[in-house]
Parts: sequence; structure tokens; C-alpha cells
Amino acid sequence: MKKLNIYFTAGVPKLDDTVKIARLIQESGADMMEIGIPYSDPVADGPVIQEAHSLALKNGMSIKKLFEQLAEIKDSVTIPKILMGYLNPVLQFGFENFCQKCAEVGVSGLIIPDLPPVAFEQQYGEILKKYNLNLTFLVTPETSEERIQYLDSLSSGFLYAVSSSSTTGNDNAVLKNEKYLNRLASLNLTNPVFIGFGIKNKSDFENVTEQAQGGIIGTAFVKILLENEDWEAKGSAFIKGIK
Repeated sequence: MKKLNIYFTAGVPKLDDTVKIARLIQESGADMMEIGIPYSDPVADGPVIQEAHSLALKNGMSIKKLFEQLAEIKDSVTIPKILMGYLNPVLQFGFENFCQKCAEVGVSGLIIPDLPPVAFEQQYGEILKKYNLNLTFLVTPETSEERIQYLDSLSSGFLYAVSSSSTTGNDNAVLKNEKYLNRLASLNLTNPVFIGFGIKNKSDFENVTEQAQGGIIGTAFVKILLENEDWEAKGSAFIKGIK
């Protein structure tokens, strides 16, 4: 069974919707969730998620607030919860302090796209291990086989394979990059491979997971949250439609 990972930005459409959305994702049948920590300069993200970051910050979302919200659902939302954020706000919060709080509120892993692998090896890996947190690195179609294997060796939980060299939600993302997906499948990687960026519907999901173990959907789901008053019904139907 292929795993479905749903991303959303914490603090949208309203500040206190994080808990509702996390419950909805679990109840609708997703296998895990990725919760975005809003940041003023989300470089890997396209316009929809940038808009969500901006709205969340305007709504007053902060790391401290997010941890309070996650504490509320620690026992009721049991599918894996992964935090995705940029390094700067995490360092401002204090890296070890951040990891400790993650462990306290039931977060199972992190994705920090701008964390250099060398810094992970030299500084942060031991702290993550201490708090039993997975860390996932990203690879792209341009990443060499040697580097894919290196990043796989550092990752735990899963390896995030960006479908194409673009930002999230790019309509021009090449989803069915056969050569790339074949290459990933042939490398005998330690971690399951999850494909992300540009998956909008069930057929996209099925396409990219033919040879991968899972898919990550972000922009298409965040768009529902931003554009619909009745996002709960629409969001639930969307996730059920993929699975």
C-alpha cells in the first residue's frame, strides 16, 4: 500500500485551525502529515504556499503557538506528524530546545530543506538522535547517484524525492520523470522514497508511486484551505479521493 503524506501550513486559514486540520487529515485516511512552520522567506515554495506562510504569520502563528496546538492532539492524532521548516527560525528557538519540544508533543520527524548535510553530521545529528527524531533530506533529478546515496544514509523515516527542479505547486513540474524514478528505484536505498512537488490528484499520485513508496501532496491541499469557506468538507473529500 502506497503511503499518502499530506502537507499543510500551520495557522491557516485561521490561527486555531491547525488542530482541526490535523484531525481531518487523519480521519480522511492519510498515512502521515507534514506541518509547515510559517517563515517569511520560504525559498523552496511556490506562490500558494508562500501565500499560506504569509497569512499564517499575519494570523500570529509562531513555533511556540504551534507546539501548544500539537500538545492538544498528541494522543488523539496518532499518524506520524512531521514538521517542515527552515533552519533560521529553528535556530532562533534553539535547536535542542526545539527537538525536545517536538519529542514532548509527539512529532516523529523533521524536514529542514536548508540544513546543510555537513552541519547535520557535525552538529545536529546527535541531538536529533537523542530525542528520537527522524530527519529527511531532499533529492532532485539533478542530484548525482553518489549524493543520493549519501543523503539517503543521513536520512531516516523516508527520502524526499522532489519530482522536478521547481518550487512546490509548479504547474510545469514533470511528474512522470521515468528516468529519474527508475534511477531512484535501482539504487537499493535504505529509506522508502516519497515523491513530492506537483501531485494534484489520484492519477498523479498513482503515477509517481508506481516505483516509489509514497507521495506528498501540499499545494493542492493548501489551495483548498485558502480558497474555500467549506474547506473541511472539500479537504476531506480530496484526501479520500486520492486514497
